[in-house]
Amino acid sequence: MMDIIITGANGQLGKELVRKLGRSHSVIGLGKKDLDITDYNQVADVISHYQPQYIIHTAAFTSVDQCEMDRKKAFEVNALGTGCVAQAADKIHARMIYISTDYVFDGKKQSPYSEDDDPNPQSIYGISKLLGERLARLFNNATIIRTSWLFGHDGANFVKTMLKNAKKGKEIMVVNDQTGCPTYVHDLADTIIHLLDKKNGIYHVCNSGPCTWNTFAKAILKEAGFDSDLIIPVTTKEYGSSCPRPLYSVMDQNALLKEGIKPLRHWKEALKEFLRREMDK
Repeated sequence: MMDIIITGANGQLGKELVRKLGRSHSVIGLGKKDLDITDYNQVADVISHYQPQYIIHTAAFTSVDQCEMDRKKAFEVNALGTGCVAQAADKIHARMIYISTDYVFDGKKQSPYSEDDDPNPQSIYGISKLLGERLARLFNNATIIRTSWLFGHDGANFVKTMLKNAKKGKEIMVVNDQTGCPTYVHDLADTIIHLLDKKNGIYHVCNSGPCTWNTFAKAILKEAGFDSDLIIPVTTKEYGSSCPRPLYSVMDQNALLKEGIKPLRHWKEALKEFLRREMDK
């Protein structure tokens, strides 16, 4: 019997979870070539075959701008797909962990969002992920983990993009009016593992300390030894985007504290470790 199924196993979070959990659990990682989460019959067959105790559902259509252009795919993957996994998990009494996003909030608040705050997504991505949350919670044995601004060692992310451009000596326009919390995938995965035996509910999991994308970008370059003046601050409007983004999406982590789990370390400390590990590759 498989203890844990991880969907989206080829993404940066999925790969990290497979590595970490594989040391102590029986784990099967499923990428989109292995499992079409929008096909309920296939999902039900696979989950019934492996009989996992846990399903960590990281699979998602995460390109925020692409979601605006391909709304059908956004809702099929992020909402319908999540519903398929949740229903199949319920049939075998498996616990489901669903990875959601800060984009379920509208960004109009000026203090950290709590798990009890009402979502009000402004983008197709955010709406589709919120529908995924609601479909997951139709079944009793599901936990929602909202996170934000991920960076890890697998695949593309903001930190790697900044470093790539800095190596070329390019000036980089980065928005300075969106505030949120960067999250190191290594830390996120550890906390997800801690939550496996905690009570169901909604948890906010991100590294501590709010910042703007511009502040984050400057810190990345400075810590990596590049000229932070390569970062050019612009507004969201000046940058131009096909998708509305929350201007403020800082999340508190009170639900973690109630379960005796420490909030994640400051993003600056996480960034330092990320860069050290990248240099050691």
